[in-house]
Amino acid sequence: MRGASHDRVLLIGMMGAGKTTIGRELSNLLGWRYLDNDELVARVAGKDTRRVLAEDGIETLRRLESAALTIALTDGGPLIAGCAAGVVTDPLDLRRLHDGGYVVWLRADLTLLARRITGTDRPWLTGSPESVVPALYAGREALYTTACSLVIDVDRTTPEQAALDIVRGLTGVRAE
Repeated sequence: MRGASHDRVLLIGMMGAGKTTIGRELSNLLGWRYLDNDELVARVAGKDTRRVLAEDGIETLRRLESAALTIALTDGGPLIAGCAAGVVTDPLDLRRLHDGGYVVWLRADLTLLARRITGTDRPWLTGSPESVVPALYAGREALYTTACSLVIDVDRTTPEQAALDIVRGLTGVRAE
């Protein structure tokens, strides 16, 4: 597995892909703790991601998401972490992510993602989900592909099955 740690599963994907839901399911299966990006950002910033974005701007939120990734990469394992959807847009964070653990891209159809986040209070949701999701996703597919060890198409499976597939992938990987 590309030099990555077997005691760390890093979940990536767009908002609404199920990082928190699948991360918690995976935590139950493996008995590993789950770290959620939004909770880590709130711990570091003293306020939630929506408030950081509104009060301090995009650059500050991205720095805090990078700090949350650092915690996910350096806290004692074993652990599962849900990473910010945009962490892959920073070349340094993309490299750290790629090298830092067993990275699973939770991939979903953009229409499904828009439907899942409709009516939620997401920090990046400043317009209709149908227009916001494709705009945020633009250019990220190749980045997610570069970072990941495994792709799970979440629109074709349940959270429980996705977690089982991740366990199978994690245990079936041989070091390169």
